[in-house]
Amino acid sequence: MLAQFEMSIPLVAAPMAGGPTTPAMVSAATRAGGLGMLAAGYKTVEAVETELKQVRSEAIPFGINVFAPNLLPVDPEAYRAYAAIVQREADRFGVTLPPEPVEDTDKFDEKIALLLDDPVPMVSFTFGIPSDSVIAALRKAGSVVVQTVTTPEEAAQARDAGVDMLAVQGAAAGGHSGTLSPRKPLRPVPIAELVERIVATVPLPVIAAGGLATPGAVAEVIRAGAAAAAVGTILLRADESGASATHQAALTDPAYSETVLTRAFTGRPARGLRNAFIDAHEAQAPLGYPAIHYLTSPLRKAAAAAGKPEYVHLWAGTGYRSATAEPTSDILRRLASDL
Repeated sequence: MLAQFEMSIPLVAAPMAGGPTTPAMVSAATRAGGLGMLAAGYKTVEAVETELKQVRSEAIPFGINVFAPNLLPVDPEAYRAYAAIVQREADRFGVTLPPEPVEDTDKFDEKIALLLDDPVPMVSFTFGIPSDSVIAALRKAGSVVVQTVTTPEEAAQARDAGVDMLAVQGAAAGGHSGTLSPRKPLRPVPIAELVERIVATVPLPVIAAGGLATPGAVAEVIRAGAAAAAVGTILLRADESGASATHQAALTDPAYSETVLTRAFTGRPARGLRNAFIDAHEAQAPLGYPAIHYLTSPLRKAAAAAGKPEYVHLWAGTGYRSATAEPTSDILRRLASDL
């Protein structure tokens, strides 16, 4: 299935929404022999179209990740109570947060229409599994369809929906978990073990992701049966990264010594560097995505611009200390060195 992408190393530059993944990173990953993937999440349809045109102009294989609707509606009273608490944090930056919940589907239908009108070699989904008709339409258009899963049960659901490949994400991954059941605790199964379980039960090619930050970790998941490894956190400090300077600096700051799963920033489980905002608000934060994401977004953007990491979602997987400031191509080639 991956043969058509002409990869000389089995590495995928994971699609990191919110800024870290750039068209330059996508191009660099593919030119290094791996595969780059754009991130459509949180972008307008026009912004996605602009990035697609930018990468297409280089005539290289690539993919794109889309957030599939799997809404986690927030309790309105719980939202308002949390909003009042977080607004006090936002006041120090002079920003006003949404007083009422914002619920949307991240322009899912419009983004799918764009990808059907001008097909992309690979389309992956996270958060939810699209309808069978959407998957079938993308496949008919010539796209390889990949579904993010976190358990063997989710892998079976994705298979039944008709996808071509699985992106198997372990709990050590940075950023949002792709779990289809965000109300349930994530299972801390080592990624190589999770790959072995899924490969043994669901006959689809697998891209492994989650905490893969060393050549040994990449080699382990390939030996476990993965066709490729996806890496994200290790690229956050790459020359082509669009991550904020505040985020990048925190990855090397000794003050940040661990990652934790949190819903404090977005109302959905995500892994990031433990900071003061998480410590203060994790117990108060309701589940509710995307409403809590939209609530805290203005605060996070202002804090990142002001160089105040204690109020920023410092997404990072468990291998964050291995992230280096060098070209994407050099990072990926090094990660493939034990294969």
